[in-house]
Amino acid sequence: MTNAQPNRIIAIDGGAATGKSSTSKRLAKYFNLLHVDTGSHYRTITHALLQAGASPGDKEAVQRLLSEMVLQTRIDGQSAQLQINGHSPTQEELRSTLVNQNVSAFAALPELRQALFAYQRDQEKVARMHHFKGLIMEGRDIGSVILPDANFRFYLHADEETRAARRAKQGETDSIAQRDKQDKQRQAAPLTCPEGAFRIDTGTLDLEGVIQQIIGIIENA
Repeated sequence: MTNAQPNRIIAIDGGAATGKSSTSKRLAKYFNLLHVDTGSHYRTITHALLQAGASPGDKEAVQRLLSEMVLQTRIDGQSAQLQINGHSPTQEELRSTLVNQNVSAFAALPELRQALFAYQRDQEKVARMHHFKGLIMEGRDIGSVILPDANFRFYLHADEETRAARRAKQGETDSIAQRDKQDKQRQAAPLTCPEGAFRIDTGTLDLEGVIQQIIGIIENA
């Protein structure tokens, strides 16, 4: 493991199936960083809202339920897991068809994103508290909204066909084109490549190539 500078902050953005999670987890291990997957935050809250009977169109119910949620962090190895009122859903629950069908609609709600904003920014403090050498956070608005002052910001992208094949291999059937449209056109924190971020095409490189390119950028900075 390399010696990293204290409190190194890395933002990883990109659309669905661009390799954010696999890349971020490898980098977290290499640099001894706390890994935070904000996509799982939206899935966790979506699961909780659906369990409570709320729908994306019922903003009054969503606001009420959000106000009742206590957000906490559980550390699992190098990863931070969101707990809501002391509960963390299983991966099977987070990747269920029902959550897949609703997560983008819930995530587009400004009220929900605002409820997570302070929590996500506070993950830097959580990393320090647990003696990591920094934080790597992945999502769709990390370098643009959540951590605009990160030491390094990367934007991963790949062609739609490649990403659809990856999605199918994961056993998920939601439309990549539809997810992209929802992510890019939502009013609150739309998916965009942050100005000044390093763009990396994960469709032309394998995972090892992506990792080595990012490590090279960081270590040569």
